[in-house]
Amino acid sequence: MKYALIIPVFNRPDEVDELLESLTRQTFTDFEVVVVEDGSSIPCKEVVDKYTGSLTIHYYVKENGGPGKARNFGVAHTQADYVIVLDSDAVLPAGYLAAVETELAAAPSDAFGGPDRAHPSFTPMQKAINYAMTSFFTTGGIRGGKRKMDKFYPRSFNMGVRREVYEALGGFSEMRFGEDIDFSTRIFKGGYSCRLFPEAWVWHKRRTDLRKFFKQVHNSGIARINLTKRHPGTLKLVHLLPAVFTVGCALLVVLSLAAALLGCPHWWVLLLPFALFALIIGLDAARVEGSPGVGVRAIAAAYVQLLGYGSGFLRAWWWRCVLGHGEFDAFKKNFYK
Repeated sequence: MKYALIIPVFNRPDEVDELLESLTRQTFTDFEVVVVEDGSSIPCKEVVDKYTGSLTIHYYVKENGGPGKARNFGVAHTQADYVIVLDSDAVLPAGYLAAVETELAAAPSDAFGGPDRAHPSFTPMQKAINYAMTSFFTTGGIRGGKRKMDKFYPRSFNMGVRREVYEALGGFSEMRFGEDIDFSTRIFKGGYSCRLFPEAWVWHKRRTDLRKFFKQVHNSGIARINLTKRHPGTLKLVHLLPAVFTVGCALLVVLSLAAALLGCPHWWVLLLPFALFALIIGLDAARVEGSPGVGVRAIAAAYVQLLGYGSGFLRAWWWRCVLGHGEFDAFKKNFYK
């Protein structure tokens, strides 16, 4: 086989069904599918069995160990030339693998990845969360899949690697969050080539509500400190901005409350930056998504994205950099069972 699509699953049979259904429509068909059930209490075997006649598909069950270990398990059970790891909440357009094949034929690459998009059928909140994760105003556009970036770090919702390179690097590490960026960083450190395939995009559902989204981005902020500890020199200015935003918001709230208590007549002026940011996000998201409703929801999603990531970053900085706790001693409740 040319490609093996590796899909770790944990209690998401409905999502797997949508993903596998999308794979039956691929115009390039030299691929196999490896589904790894990572200790789920709600297995997806019945879903997988539906596709045994239309896909070359393999189903494995293992004890829960996190997505990185599940991907490594799946790769160990294939001999395909390239492995492509996908999150179970992704859906592939019909031309996805054809786009990958075209890019590799034009210029070989040891590793690659593509961007993600919001499907028209996604809920307004899912579209708002997608905006918050890809907008220049929230993430600096580093997750938007632009060619202008000096380096493109593939992420696990859409990441391809030549199998020999995957094995040479030892696959994903034992990290439970941020393991995809750790792997991408080791690809570059190993001297391997890696680039963006802009047309090999996927629809990515991400989280479906703000509470789950906050937990996700909070863990991402924690993971950034862990990644910085593992790979000194990889921390960039854009990674600091959510923490600066979080501290700035806290200071504005405290100062405005203090001014109000002291009887300052124009204390509310200190809250204008919140309104200005909300206006920018709301208008831009409504323009991008073509929906005022998504624009309104994007305001909340943007604040959750920045405050969640920023608070996780600051929390991890305190525990790991100031108090000196180890990676696997801190945040066990966040990452480890």
